[in-house]
Amino acid sequence: MKRYGNLYPKMWNLDNIKLAHKNARKGKMHYKEVQMVNGNEEYYFLQIQDMLKNKTFKNSKYEIFLKRDSGKERQIYKLPYYPDRIIHHCIMQILEPIWVSTLIPNTYSSLKSRGIHKGVKCIKKSLKDRGNTRYCLKMDVKKFYPSIDHNILKSIIRLKIKDHDVLWILDEVIDSTEGVPIGNYLSQYFGNLYLSGLDHWIKEKAGCKYYFRYCDDMVILHSDKQHLSQLRRDISNYLKSKLNMELKQNWQIFPISERGIDFLGYRFYHSHTILRKAIASRFKQRMKQIKSKHQLLTPINILSGVMSYHGWMKYADCHNLWDKYIDAAIIGIVNDTCSQNNLSNPLVRGMY
Repeated sequence: MKRYGNLYPKMWNLDNIKLAHKNARKGKMHYKEVQMVNGNEEYYFLQIQDMLKNKTFKNSKYEIFLKRDSGKERQIYKLPYYPDRIIHHCIMQILEPIWVSTLIPNTYSSLKSRGIHKGVKCIKKSLKDRGNTRYCLKMDVKKFYPSIDHNILKSIIRLKIKDHDVLWILDEVIDSTEGVPIGNYLSQYFGNLYLSGLDHWIKEKAGCKYYFRYCDDMVILHSDKQHLSQLRRDISNYLKSKLNMELKQNWQIFPISERGIDFLGYRFYHSHTILRKAIASRFKQRMKQIKSKHQLLTPINILSGVMSYHGWMKYADCHNLWDKYIDAAIIGIVNDTCSQNNLSNPLVRGMY
């Protein structure tokens, strides 16, 4: 396996730092720290270059807050924009192509040109092979990010990276807290790397043709229920022995024709795909809100509220749901919003 060196000078190159700021500030132009850096870019870029070049960078203290998502309460870790988030982008702009090249094609979390919708397309294509996709094994890892073992993660990183300065800054970030913090830009890549060995084992050693992973959520399709049962035990053993982790006890093996696969925000059947109930409910609530409060909403809120769900629904069989809630009232509101603000009307193209 090829190991990469001579990477660190590329990280503190000024062009790399400028690009890191450009990428890190997307969607955050209103942040005071972003505006601070924008106001004196040369000064702050040189400061970051000095921190990296002379290895004086220290990971800042995290701001920790609780966030409830899909019924789960998670600790979210937030770092200052300057210098941490910019520096994390400096790191990943150099390492991302190296790390992504080690991943299997069927993992989709936080990866450019992959993401949820590519996963949706791959699953729908796989389900056309009905004979070999009768059953689904669905599982995830218990407390995945908090349970990541630092020593194991460092050893995985060292399989591809031999540059001691790069390893120094990665170790600085890894050792900044227990486990791997949710919300840290590097964490999503660390998570993918940590399970990459398991991915390859499932695909290459266990011979699973239809295997998909998003973060630590895993789905395997097969014709034989007993085969999946044994495979689940083997995966559990792999996690314990190789990664010091455990599967959650809520794993499931079930016939797809009866229940469908709840994954990536959708429920997949052989014959059709629908939205997950929670997302469909949020869509209905959002359309009701737009109808009742559209005079208090900004044009962007109105249009994004409609089109964000358009993005979800165009990958599923949601004609009836769309037609029921994108009714004359919503269409009228969108038409008025677009005409009053000289914006192109996204509904002109239609849903399908």
